[in-house]
Amino acid sequence: MNPLCPAKVGLLATAALLLSLVPVTAADTYQPACFVPAPNAKTIQTEAKPGPCRIALVNGFVGNDWRINMIQAAKAWAAIPENKAELKEFKIISVGNDVAAQISALDNLIGAGYDGIVLNAVNATSFGPIVKRAKRAGVALVAFDNVLDTDEIVQVNEDQFQLGEIKAKDVVERLAGKANPKVLEVRGLPGNSVDRDNHDGMRSVLDKVPGIQVTEVVGNWDTGTVQKVVADVLATQGQFDAVVCQHGCAGVVRALIDAKMPMIPIAGDAENGTRIIMAQQGVKGLSAAQAPAMSAVTLQALIAQLKGEPMPSLVSLAIPAIKTEELKDGVNYWTSLPNTFYAATSFPACGIDFTADQIMSQTPDNT
Repeated sequence: MNPLCPAKVGLLATAALLLSLVPVTAADTYQPACFVPAPNAKTIQTEAKPGPCRIALVNGFVGNDWRINMIQAAKAWAAIPENKAELKEFKIISVGNDVAAQISALDNLIGAGYDGIVLNAVNATSFGPIVKRAKRAGVALVAFDNVLDTDEIVQVNEDQFQLGEIKAKDVVERLAGKANPKVLEVRGLPGNSVDRDNHDGMRSVLDKVPGIQVTEVVGNWDTGTVQKVVADVLATQGQFDAVVCQHGCAGVVRALIDAKMPMIPIAGDAENGTRIIMAQQGVKGLSAAQAPAMSAVTLQALIAQLKGEPMPSLVSLAIPAIKTEELKDGVNYWTSLPNTFYAATSFPACGIDFTADQIMSQTPDNT
């Protein structure tokens, strides 16, 4: 195994990041079964660096279970012996929803001579200058989850438009024949590209249904917030025919229970608590995952780039989805585990298959 990421010497840092930006096919890039090139992606290849390396994960918002599991999965990845041996230092920083604080954290890491950084950005549009500064300094920057509006760096995500589309298609199929259906859409964190793309995917399906009435509420990807905003809209607008929800969707079921309303089709997330309550309440719908373990895939993508491997500018991960009729305790949800555990923990094509213990033994704290 070749080690990675040495301390940089002089102008070699800048020379190392010579980007090759050309249209990409799977045959052009490293491990395409794992790092699947998205449509219209380009190839990015940088000069290889020996190691071990200093890398960091810079996160924004950390106030929900998805972000907690995401950080835990990153730490679990770094604890695997063959990965740990490659790392001189692995730092995690969460800054909240403060763009300036996140940019400052990135600048500090660049100034401190880190070799690579993975970024879950506060928004999609504010990081153009930091991308340029990282490139000039010879620091590999890989974004994930909330990807940036650029094709100049490697980025890793599920197709968020497709995720929203999958959910909306499921509830529309279950509402077939229903005249003028009334659908509730539970959105995520405002200003975030994941929320935007999920919403656009949902509406690309819903808006084609004749006579449909769609009401939006903002749940901030937080179960408690989702329960409150859904309870409020049920109190003011009465019963809906279906719900499409980004994350925190156990809150939808709880709000329906509290309102003593019948269970309706719900397309929601893959958090363990969501799957448990959907199974227990006999909810008909879909559980589709924006899997937190994508942080581990992103770290592997960063390592591959630092080794000089050709990478797609945008990696499109598979979307784990399951109909609620197929839920089974001990197989795809676990009543023995906390509600906050995320039921999708594996990316088999990337060699990532975490156990619950590997993830739950880690903390979400900064390091």
